Amino acid sequence: MIVPEVKLEPLAIVGSAGTGKTTALRERIEAARANGYAPLVAGIDEPAPQRLHALALEILGEAGTPVRLIDDVEAEALFEEAAAPLLAMETELLELQIDPEVQGLRTPERFLESAFRLERNLVEALIPIEEFLERSLTGATEFYAHTPNLAQPGLLSATKNEHRDSLAVSPQELQRQYRREIDLAKLLAQLFRAYERLLRERGCATGRHAVAEAVTLLASDSARAASLRERYRLAFVDDAQDLTPGEATLVQEIFGKSLEGVTLAGNPAGELRGTGCRIFDGISKRAELATPFRPPVQPSFMRLQTQREEAAEIAAHVERLLNDGAKPGEVAILLRSARTATVYEEALLERNVPVNVSGDYNLFADRRALDALALLWNVHDPFRHDYLLRTLSNPAMHLSDASVAVLCGEPSERQIVLFEEEPPSPPSGAHRHDPMRAVRLARNVLEGECDARLPEIAVERVARFRALREGWVASQATLPFEAFVRLVWSQGLAREGEPGSARARAQQEILSQLLSRLSAFLAAHQRAGLGDVLADAERRALSSLESCPLRNRADAVSITSVERARGRGFDHVVIANVRPGAFPPWYAADTFHFSRRLGMVPRDNVGDAPTARTAKFTYYVYRVRARERYNERARRLFDYARSRARRSLLVTAFGRPTRGVSAPEFLEELR
Repeated sequence: MIVPEVKLEPLAIVGSAGTGKTTALRERIEAARANGYAPLVAGIDEPAPQRLHALALEILGEAGTPVRLIDDVEAEALFEEAAAPLLAMETELLELQIDPEVQGLRTPERFLESAFRLERNLVEALIPIEEFLERSLTGATEFYAHTPNLAQPGLLSATKNEHRDSLAVSPQELQRQYRREIDLAKLLAQLFRAYERLLRERGCATGRHAVAEAVTLLASDSARAASLRERYRLAFVDDAQDLTPGEATLVQEIFGKSLEGVTLAGNPAGELRGTGCRIFDGISKRAELATPFRPPVQPSFMRLQTQREEAAEIAAHVERLLNDGAKPGEVAILLRSARTATVYEEALLERNVPVNVSGDYNLFADRRALDALALLWNVHDPFRHDYLLRTLSNPAMHLSDASVAVLCGEPSERQIVLFEEEPPSPPSGAHRHDPMRAVRLARNVLEGECDARLPEIAVERVARFRALREGWVASQATLPFEAFVRLVWSQGLAREGEPGSARARAQQEILSQLLSRLSAFLAAHQRAGLGDVLADAERRALSSLESCPLRNRADAVSITSVERARGRGFDHVVIANVRPGAFPPWYAADTFHFSRRLGMVPRDNVGDAPTARTAKFTYYVYRVRARERYNERARRLFDYARSRARRSLLVTAFGRPTRGVSAPEFLEELR
């Protein structure tokens, strides 16, 4: 155990998972505070990146350039807005003399996903746009001017048969690929510039942009850095191995390259985010913690035929633990991605076990949240028939398919009027031979023209919904937003489960989180209305960047992703869905990569190319061992998940085991 001392000498507390690094760091923090210091603390009560991003915002605000912090979902929307002129092939491409036949542009959605991912990586690595473009042009010139031996035996044996033809290229084809690569680099640089201009115009920034700007500011203002160093004097950073280069540089700009007064805790060999952080290299004094607090828990294993069977057995296992006296808050189901949590949550709720879902789980895509959002869409725009159909079929209305078909059809004896109002403009893509198709369902529901053809019970339910909606529309103008939403949900949603049951509590928790998120958007956008709130929720439901924070609930079993369980330990852990494709996910190469030495590395060929893949990409994947490094990082993540267990550990999967060629079989390796 490290004796807590208050010194300005930098220290690195290193060790593997479960050796007490965080405990030792806490002791030093308490000692510092007891001696009158107000240190900078990151990674203890909140994730280190979150605290450092907040610090960067403070620095920018004190410098007179306050910005509004946005998350990646909102940033992605701004990125798409900045890309719209370029993807529309407007004047920018002509001015840059770029051939529109560029890698990825045939599938704009995939192109933007890859470009946005690359932009985030560049900002985190503190690589400015001009440096990115210069390295891309230089790397392309050097690679194609001195092309490596593409026929070397190691490269050929490591390349799949279907991609070996990419290595048999002529000098003319290599020259064509070179020109396309240059065009891609210029296009991306122009896109990144447009995106940064838009961020400045809107006065907002992501956490990584705030860090990059704060680093630039402190590098040019030594007095401000000295003032911050005097304010904090000491800094304590947990899980420091997963800091991005930008976050690590921010700490160094404040406390100096020698990191005077900084204590880092972490495992330099166990980074999980793949950031390549080397902040530990600057600290020579280290406290090695080699002895775990407890011996490693020996795992038990279970492999079922289907995922439903796996989820049912996990739920039975958890129920037995609770019946034997385990506390719900000390039981966790860890997943590589919490987006697969629904089947496991449902199995636990079936046994009336309270559940707390977090991690990269998309709240806005949850069926309970979608039912609640559908009611708000019904108030705002009843002609959004996708949401109206969801309301008609949800448990509160529960109309049969036959009744819904009647409501979607033309009234049998529609009254003929001499001067009919112009119907609302149909949305793009509406059926040209049936202009009323886009408005018929909402009209039938709101005006009751098909009520005579509906069963009596359906008429009662539709009439009740019609009356409720009229009241909601009136209340929208008079009630505060949160009161209005609660009114709509209380009257329009069916209660799930018996009062006080785990299912009922889960529904209320989802609705509470959803209302909090909707209100937060409204608070951040003062001029926004209900339509703006719903449009943002719809965008988030479709985004792969949405996530839920980990909430410490002692009364519920946690289902979360491994990354979100950082720093947490549980008495009983289940690592579920441990099979190739899920844990770890299959390795899928991005549309293009960036290398400091090679520049841009496009994956796919375009135009009149004779092969599907570029020669440079095939060489790059072999040279950097991309798939192997990806699987190695997944293995570290799996080992970390195992270390979260204090008393029992169960590893589960379903389906037949594979040979572990493309991705490792972690469960079978442990047997």
